Amino acid sequence: MQVIIDFVGDQFLNADLKVFTAFQKNSPAPAKGKTNTAKPTSSVSIDHWKDQGLKEEFRGLKSAATFKAAKDETLSFTGATGETVWVVGLGDRTKFSAEDLRKVVAKIFRGAKSSKFTKIAFDVPGLNTLKNEVLAVKLMAESMGMTDYTFDKYKSKKSEAVESIVIFSHVEKKNKVNIDKALASVKNLTESINLIKDFVNEAPNVLHSEEYARRIEADVKKNLKGVKVKILNKAAIQKEKMGLFLSVNAGSGYEPRLVHLTYEPARATSKTKHIALVGKGITFDTGGYSMKPAANMAGMKNDMAGSATVYGAFRAAVLEKAPVKITCILAITDNAVNSFATFPDAIVTGRNGKTVEILNTDAEGRLVLADAIDYACDQNPHYIIDAATLTGACLVALGNQVCAILGNDQKWMNEIMDAAKAQDEYMWQLPIINEWRQDIKSKVADIKNIGSPMRAGTAIGAAFIEEFVKNDIKWAHLDVAGVVEAQSHLPYCSAHGASGLIVRTLTHLLVNGK
Repeated sequence: MQVIIDFVGDQFLNADLKVFTAFQKNSPAPAKGKTNTAKPTSSVSIDHWKDQGLKEEFRGLKSAATFKAAKDETLSFTGATGETVWVVGLGDRTKFSAEDLRKVVAKIFRGAKSSKFTKIAFDVPGLNTLKNEVLAVKLMAESMGMTDYTFDKYKSKKSEAVESIVIFSHVEKKNKVNIDKALASVKNLTESINLIKDFVNEAPNVLHSEEYARRIEADVKKNLKGVKVKILNKAAIQKEKMGLFLSVNAGSGYEPRLVHLTYEPARATSKTKHIALVGKGITFDTGGYSMKPAANMAGMKNDMAGSATVYGAFRAAVLEKAPVKITCILAITDNAVNSFATFPDAIVTGRNGKTVEILNTDAEGRLVLADAIDYACDQNPHYIIDAATLTGACLVALGNQVCAILGNDQKWMNEIMDAAKAQDEYMWQLPIINEWRQDIKSKVADIKNIGSPMRAGTAIGAAFIEEFVKNDIKWAHLDVAGVVEAQSHLPYCSAHGASGLIVRTLTHLLVNGK
């Protein structure tokens, strides 16, 4: 799909579908202490339309008399030159937000694609309620870039593509440099999001641990110039004494992989902030000997989505030349069952020397993260963020719309939550209290990998991971279990499969953080 910025209108004129917007026109507010008895004026506002002829066409339509411009209300008619024109209602102009812009553009794009329009043109002024045309164009392109994603690799019949999107700007061409720069940033972001969606959606018999590491290495070498790549195989992981990570891999037919990526900005100094991203990469989770029920096992190919999320953010941030040093650590294996798989009641030693009683082999994500975070700490970052589809308890607590955040430093968590807010992604902080730290103490080892049944599962998982954060490093844990799958409330997310959420938040943090 090609995005074209049109300052003259030539491309706009040739579009199959032209999209304009309308707002509700409300009655004037009454004076203080008085009741407003004035009759409302025309029910819709199209003052932002520059095409006077089209205004007259619209006003001459019988259907225009009943059109109220409510949110998502659409009026369709054929223009004078034979093109299709959609007038899309946006509701109250004063309540139209950046996230509303993403959503309405996604809905329009989906509708246009299903109607088999191949060249779609948007008139920008009606969507620029943010009073910032560059930002409006950026959000429009971001929405369409995410919405245009399909995973039809294994379909005999592929989905039809939209050839081009025309965004008609009415401001001076001097804005072109800023708009081009914004669109380049959007391309870096949306291509990174859509790539990691491919990873999450890929069949687990294809994307096993060894293949997953190969694909990441190939992408880095092709697209991320200057990034250092180090991939630890099983022998190297054994040398690192990552007993917890290896215990999860023990039943697998594939070797584990620890992917270690390093990016440094061009002008890095001793004062440059260093952030480590750590991701859980369980390419399929059977639960091990603590076997999942059949109904819960389908879909467990997405148990590597935490690793995909941090890689997507790493990738986008590198392409955007982020001003911070970034280390990205991905711990990749599956959790399978054979005669060598780890038994419940096993006691295993982690990289940091702590012994862990493994009471439930389905609480495996925290085991691979534990060794990976200990390894990340030795890279001497100032901050760590780990992301994992860690607990079903997170969905119980926060639904599938909200990412949980827990950690050991309030200021650091606030920075991350501010980044989420800036990107209109939902994040909510949960606590880690001393009682939960005590709950994972073991009678036969240093700690155990689960706490009391049906009690604070998300926080217990975070309390376990916290045991492996060292050197007073500021750390935050993101439980993305709910948000990485399809989000029905977000039209720019795929209807099925991976959502790509939280990549925007982490990219914003890495590129724009203090």
